[in-house]
This record gives sequence, C-alpha cells and structure tokens, in this order.
Amino acid sequence: MKFKRQSREELPVNLTPLIDVVFLLLIFFMVSTTFTRETELQVDLPEADGIQAESPMEKLEIVIGADGRYAVNDRVLINSQLSTLKRALEKLSKGQRDMPFIITADARTPHEFVVRAMDAAGQLGFTKLSITTRQAGEE
Repeated sequence: MKFKRQSREELPVNLTPLIDVVFLLLIFFMVSTTFTRETELQVDLPEADGIQAESPMEKLEIVIGADGRYAVNDRVLINSQLSTLKRALEKLSKGQRDMPFIITADARTPHEFVVRAMDAAGQLGFTKLSITTRQAGEE
C-alpha cells in the first residue's frame, strides 16, 4: 500500500515578538542597573631615575618603621607623638633650619606617620625636605 505523503507547508516564523522581548529586557536591565563611579585613587608612584646626589655631612634623617616608630639620625624615639618628634628635631638641628630634612619610610608605613613627620618639619621651618625612594628594579 502506497500512502501519499502529505506535503507540509512551511510555517513562517515571525521574529518581531522575539525582538520586542529582547529589547524590553535590554531596556529593563539598563534602567535597573545603577551606574555609580567608585571613588578610588589611582596612584602611580613615580620611579626615580638619575644620579644620586651627594649627601651633606649635616642632615636630619627621619626613618619611619612599618609600625610607625620614628628614629631621628639613628636615635629611636620613645613614642610617635608630634611633640616628641618636634623636640628631637629641635635638639638635633640646633636652630639650623636650612639643613636637609630627609624622610625615609617603610613601604608599609601608614600615611599618617609620614604626614606627621612632614608637619613637624613645616612647623619648625625646615625648607629642604626630601623623601627617599628606590630606583626602578631595585629590591
């Protein structure tokens, strides 16, 4: 027995409702998403290239450890207060405000302690302030 095969008509697929739904989803996600810009500082620390300057004989060097302890000219201070730091700087400078003032801080030192050292220098009138860095590629 031979059955006659029925020919199927191709049904047209209407893509318009599908496109509408996709656009509605797109609009929904665009409206519901909050576009906030996070306030972060992008800090690119400069690398120092150049010749190291000769260090003068008389200088004030403050070394700040990772824990925030100060040492002025290799003498460790008893605490990290501004008044103690200022007294030590006055004693070692002997009134000379034109001496080079060098701040050397550990990479993990909180910013507060470096600013405190800079504040002490500013209050005492030191004008030759420098911060030590390491050259690129040095470990």
